[in-house]
Amino acid sequence: MSKGICPVEPVMPTSWRKDNKPHKFCPGCGHGLVLKCLGQVVDELDLQDKVVFGCDIGCSLLAWDFFNLDAVQTHHGRTTPVMTGIKRSRPELICIAYMGDGGGYSIGVQHLVSAAARNEKITAILANNTQYAMTGGQMAPTTLPGQKTETTPYGRDPELTGFPLQGQEMVSAVCREGAYVARGSVANQRQLKSYLKKALENQLAQRGFSFVEVLSTCPTNWRTNAAETWEFVQEKMPEYFKLGETRRPADMRGEGLANG
Repeated sequence: MSKGICPVEPVMPTSWRKDNKPHKFCPGCGHGLVLKCLGQVVDELDLQDKVVFGCDIGCSLLAWDFFNLDAVQTHHGRTTPVMTGIKRSRPELICIAYMGDGGGYSIGVQHLVSAAARNEKITAILANNTQYAMTGGQMAPTTLPGQKTETTPYGRDPELTGFPLQGQEMVSAVCREGAYVARGSVANQRQLKSYLKKALENQLAQRGFSFVEVLSTCPTNWRTNAAETWEFVQEKMPEYFKLGETRRPADMRGEGLANG
């Protein structure tokens, strides 16, 4: 050893790019927290050479080059069928469809429900921040009653626009045996990471469709400070969007089937 050079290279998470670059999301955005958990799970399960990561149009598209993984960016709402096609042609791959609530619950809702009903063996991850973030914060299928957005300046009125879509419950209702469905939050990283790991393990076992909705943050469009942002995602959102697992395969770690 000379000139102080360490004989052992530092151990780095292999799913991150070698330069360990920062993400491109706004300060306080929840996408970075979701992707951090996902990257850790990919590393722990040693899936780097098997994963194909697909991302939707919207804020989620900024994740297209975040990982040192094979990745594809799809048209808005089409991430689920693209990943379904890849999985059917290459069943040995681990296909992850990453999207926002607009792409998954609006323009892409038919694809999401159909994939769940067919029990496609992919993993879909949806970040729910209750509005269309990239285009300026308009009302989305998940906007809460009374919540102000660019298109609901006086608050969402369910009499005019209906109630927020409870997508996790919808997906769970059409899933078949072998599916895994859960809702986590960026406010609880340990629980979220556990759900994401189970979702990928379910795909590894070839049981069925795996879906994790994640309650996420958007202080830029919510126009909230740090304390208000955390209160909204940790206290207000779970009042309507209940956290937990609603479907779990019977043979997943011997825990039995959980249908909520």
